[in-house]
Amino acid sequence: MQTTPYQIMIADDSERARKAVRIILESDEHFVVQAEAVNGQDAIVKARQYHPDLILMDINMPDMSGLEVTRIIKQELPDTRIVILSVSDDAADLFDAIRSGAQGYLVKRLEPEDWIMYLYGVLDDETRVPREMAEKLLAEFRAVPSPKTDAAALEQLTTREREIIDLVCTGATNKDIANMLFIAENTVKNHLKNIMAKLYLQSRVQLILYAQNLAKPDEK
Repeated sequence: MQTTPYQIMIADDSERARKAVRIILESDEHFVVQAEAVNGQDAIVKARQYHPDLILMDINMPDMSGLEVTRIIKQELPDTRIVILSVSDDAADLFDAIRSGAQGYLVKRLEPEDWIMYLYGVLDDETRVPREMAEKLLAEFRAVPSPKTDAAALEQLTTREREIIDLVCTGATNKDIANMLFIAENTVKNHLKNIMAKLYLQSRVQLILYAQNLAKPDEK
């Protein structure tokens, strides 16, 4: 652990949430809240200005998603660690957070002492996945079927569906995909529903893992 306090930035559009996070952080002498951001663009500007050691980034903000902001900041400030904050313990959200470049993912309802210990781990490069979510993520990996046995299912995919799978694997959200393909977000959701049914998958995480397995050469 470094001898000087860690400089932290909180990015959340809710003033109440920012105050709650600040209280948790300031209960430990090794954390100093250096700045607060009220939306995605504000987070980018202040990250460039302050170069914090760690950013606690809300996953949902009105102008830009926390994942999109994370990708931008990590490109410019690769040494700044980012932890995504969310009310969801869905493994898909965790997977998207890690793919966006975040070093961690915290569920807001965790006890304050759990926050502190987890953040120490992130800052020491020891951990990325909270223990209570690790089993969920492992379950997603175990549930992914082998592409080798599903050639017929793959042949059922349309060109548009394959295009959407490729975009999902880049970490794009449904809204991102809709904008890139000039279609409605609900249309993207319908395509994903059809893809999941054809490939016998239950989640976005499984779809990404399935596609990655498919791209790997056969190992003897």
